[in-house]
Amino acid sequence: MKHLIILGDGMADWHVPALGGKTLLQYADTPAMDWLARNGRNGLLKTVPDGFHPGSEVANSSILGYDQHLVYEGRGPLEAAAIGVELQPGDLALRCNLVCIEGDLLKNHSCGRLETEEGDQLIRFLNEHLATDRIHFYTGVQYRHLLVIRGGNKHLHCTPPHDIPLQPWRDYQIQAEVPEAEETAALLRDLVLRSQELLPTHPLNKERAREGKDMASSIWPWGGGYRPQMVPLTQRFPEIRRGSVITAVDLIRGIGHYAGLRIINVPGATGLSDTNFEGKAQAAIDALRSGDDFVYLHVEASDEAGHDGSIPLKLQTIQDLDHRLIQPILKGLGVLENEELTTNNAQLTINNSSFFTLHSSLGNADGIAIALLPDHPTPCEHRTHTAEPIPFTIYYPGIEPDAVQTFDEDAARAGAYGLLEGDEFIKLFMQ
Repeated sequence: MKHLIILGDGMADWHVPALGGKTLLQYADTPAMDWLARNGRNGLLKTVPDGFHPGSEVANSSILGYDQHLVYEGRGPLEAAAIGVELQPGDLALRCNLVCIEGDLLKNHSCGRLETEEGDQLIRFLNEHLATDRIHFYTGVQYRHLLVIRGGNKHLHCTPPHDIPLQPWRDYQIQAEVPEAEETAALLRDLVLRSQELLPTHPLNKERAREGKDMASSIWPWGGGYRPQMVPLTQRFPEIRRGSVITAVDLIRGIGHYAGLRIINVPGATGLSDTNFEGKAQAAIDALRSGDDFVYLHVEASDEAGHDGSIPLKLQTIQDLDHRLIQPILKGLGVLENEELTTNNAQLTINNSSFFTLHSSLGNADGIAIALLPDHPTPCEHRTHTAEPIPFTIYYPGIEPDAVQTFDEDAARAGAYGLLEGDEFIKLFMQ
């Protein structure tokens, strides 16, 4: 049996008074998600073990069954793997955001949505002025980049910048957790201050300021660690002879790399609300058609909308995930016929014949298991991740459905699977 996980990053949310007390999943138009829940079996999944920060690196690798007490090394090493940086023993890799600081406040964690080409200019500028034999910056995607410190100590307290929008940034400077890490902490604090002197002088930032855009006025290192020790999924599950990960986010590419999955890049996949939903759907169909046994399809858009605190934008991303990605996949896999799902938005009607090619090549849909879930909530009210259990559904032809009729946080509580944690989800799904 082939396996497809569809992951809507940060899709879960809290109940919103302005939406009549509903969550965004309850309020949004999601016929495909509801079809999967109604025809599958449901439950709740604890993706963030006790004592761990509810970051996407923790939640996504937990979904894949990795014990965080054994593999957790922070976000930096995963992003290093995604961009081809091979860490050496003693290398400390940190995620390095380009952020907007105005006065005493961290205005936002993404400096108003930099393009990758803009971020690359600034990272090269920082390397010209700050890099040494021990310090090096690497370009990632948009505002998400990498900093590697040779011989750095990972025992640091670093606050993710998306956790502290509009907070005094000096209150969250990097601190050592053990005395041996103080030298590394001091080095990083100095790099932050020096970046704040350099970055506003760059012509790109001056132009952004003239246009009324947020400047990338500081670096923000966090999520540091060493190379993780992760056993590939192909070794843990013999039924996975070849698998792939589809994402626009370096972090998830890094998890996929260490999990033994090939990385599929989709043109126009941005990690934001303007991402190429249809292209990702087609990439998943093509991967399964070409022989992959396992596909991890990750979409970041809802998470970024939650960090922005925008309910309308997050609703749009949830509906786009349903209409423009899940519906084409279900139809392309032969799970649904053309007329079984409709949407009120005529622009979202799926009529591309390329979405209907997989069914015949596989013979039938009996060999496809599909799981749908977020990794963690990113409530618009809170504007950062939380650790509550998330809803999930598993569907495959022949499964005995439970009583759940819709895909949302409340309905999943009545699901047949109950509350799972650790590697229970991935073992159940792979069975």
